[in-house]
Amino acid sequence: MSEPITLTDDNFSAEVLDSDVPVLVDFWATWCGPCRMIAPIVRELSSEYEGKAKVCKLDVDSAQKTAAEFGIRSIPTLLIFKGGKVADQLIGAVPKQQITEKLEASLSN
Repeated sequence: MSEPITLTDDNFSAEVLDSDVPVLVDFWATWCGPCRMIAPIVRELSSEYEGKAKVCKLDVDSAQKTAAEFGIRSIPTLLIFKGGKVADQLIGAVPKQQITEKLEASLSN
């Protein structure tokens, strides 16, 4: 089972903006209850989309610069990047099906 890539302010650009496949980024924090609720879903998606899309996690407390850059005000926030730009977003602890639908849409466009 593949794990989500851990993002930092330093590797965000290389892992996400320069990626040639869509990237799902989970903006989260250790103290956030809803973030912990969707963490297993994010882990599952990391395995299910291996080779098709990247799945990453960014701790907003340790990567404040990047979180601020993308205007993250509430967590969990899931952003889907395609071609270095935000293609879609989900805010809150949403069901896996909702995340999958948005990720599939980014793969087919």
